[in-house]
Amino acid sequence: MRGLTVATLFVFSIFAAQLLRIQGFDSSAVAAQALEQRTEKVTIPALRGKITSSDGVVLASSRARDTVVADPTAVCTYKQKDRTCDEATNGVAVDLAAKALAPLLGRSVESLRPKLGGSGRYQVLDRKVSPLTWRKVAALGIPGIYKDSAEAVPERVYPQGPNAASLVGFVTNDGAAGGGLELMMDTALKGTPGHSVFEKAPDGSKIPGGRQGGVKAVDGRDVTLTVNSNIQWYAQNAIAQQMAKMGGQSGTAVVMNAKTGNVLALASYPTYDPNDVGSAKGSLVNKALNDVFEPGSTAKVMTVAAALEDKKVTPNQPVVIPNRLQRYDASFKDSHEHPTINRTVAGTLAESSNIGTILIGETLTSKRLEEYFRKFGLGSRSGLGFPGESAGLLAPSEKWSGTQRSTVVFGQGLSVTAIQAASVFQTIANGGMRMTPNLIAGTTGANGTFTKAETKPGSRVISQDTASKVNAMLEGVVSKEGTAPQAQIPGYRVAGKTGTADFYDPKLRKYSGKTASFIGYAPADDPELVVAVIIQRPSASIYGGTVSGPVFHDVMTYALQELKIPPTGTTTPPIKIEVTPQEAAADPTTLRDRPRGSAK
Repeated sequence: MRGLTVATLFVFSIFAAQLLRIQGFDSSAVAAQALEQRTEKVTIPALRGKITSSDGVVLASSRARDTVVADPTAVCTYKQKDRTCDEATNGVAVDLAAKALAPLLGRSVESLRPKLGGSGRYQVLDRKVSPLTWRKVAALGIPGIYKDSAEAVPERVYPQGPNAASLVGFVTNDGAAGGGLELMMDTALKGTPGHSVFEKAPDGSKIPGGRQGGVKAVDGRDVTLTVNSNIQWYAQNAIAQQMAKMGGQSGTAVVMNAKTGNVLALASYPTYDPNDVGSAKGSLVNKALNDVFEPGSTAKVMTVAAALEDKKVTPNQPVVIPNRLQRYDASFKDSHEHPTINRTVAGTLAESSNIGTILIGETLTSKRLEEYFRKFGLGSRSGLGFPGESAGLLAPSEKWSGTQRSTVVFGQGLSVTAIQAASVFQTIANGGMRMTPNLIAGTTGANGTFTKAETKPGSRVISQDTASKVNAMLEGVVSKEGTAPQAQIPGYRVAGKTGTADFYDPKLRKYSGKTASFIGYAPADDPELVVAVIIQRPSASIYGGTVSGPVFHDVMTYALQELKIPPTGTTTPPIKIEVTPQEAAADPTTLRDRPRGSAK
């Protein structure tokens, strides 16, 4: 019996010890669980960095905004003496709260009542509320009203509106980059979110002296562009005004630094307001970088430069240009009817003869032409890194058809973007050195330190000597004998080229309308700026000199003045445009039609 008693006591002691251990453990666990339930961890969004122009104008910025949330189970005690909820007090409290909140949130009392008195414990009352408005809301002391930092999305603001919309891009309502530079520089701009940890009361408010902690958000870096805000504004408006005057589907204007490749303006029309993307009509892409077109006569500079560089032709070499030229199954002509004429290579470019350019292009093999076109930047993206940028289209020369072999030399049968076309002329203007186009000057961190963007080295495309010869020819285009005298700027020497090409409509899957362009640079004797103007499917006229030439003139004139680039005071040296029939006949190097590949 005694042994049984001892055994029983031993067993009970084990149970008692286990019970005490479990109670102690459970009480600690329960306490920890309670603390966990009272602890709130909320995300603190990082403010997105600013995007500014090279002259300090803000193109995009962010401002802090809060999301105001209600817990209806707590709102019902608002201004109730016994702080209890029942059907009678709930209606009164909700009505009082709605009337107090309505003017601050800019909403009607009727729209707030169902949210404040609804079911559940989470009702969003308003988003993108300013810090000042939130402080006024908080001062009302309405139970269950709090700001949800996890729902807070800083508001993105674009002070310049439509001016550089397709370049800068936009941010969606949930804070995601939606295109343009916003997407291109998203990693630098977006920053790193933080979080806050605190103990909360049943009504969601923070408990003073309770557990607190967290990690601060790191705001995004500011991005400085190479773009000049004034030149961008002027180019955007010049394109818009010419589109209104000439009609058309779209237009672009590119302004580049001739020596560095830095982009000073990238205007695209039609445009939209990034502050209200939902109301935008049509495409949001930047047409200077995303849309492709057949360049037409502006591509002739590459053909002539290639032939000069390989010493196949000279500027004063005669070219006999008939009214028609048969190649394979195609009969080629110039923009106007004419008898057989005698021009120099320089005159062929100045007067933009398709037939003359075909004859010049035939001094080179197809493979060699393709090599030069690719060195000028065709067939690959420009190097900007812009989202959605097109590489254009340049088929391998072994795939060129018989007629395409003739058309590519004057800019048909291949496609480019406006930035690629501008880059070709930048190469000529820069003495044959192609500089990779660039939009980003650098970034600035929270400590104010500016980090300059890395730039890519230039590449030699043609020699300085060849570039100088082409430069003289392009000055001839702007002379009174050329195709674009309206591009002349008093006091400055200007070089450039007109372009009129058939426009291929991908929707119709056929050619429809024209592409009118003018691309040039100034001062021609010491080039500083390149301006490219492309207008698609104009209706009032189709010629590049008439449609795009005036925009080039106005934008270039403004940019020269804005950047305080003085006239050089020199005069344009004359170039030889014509030769006599006798000179052409006597010169053994004369380029003339030697029928080949005629239709069978």
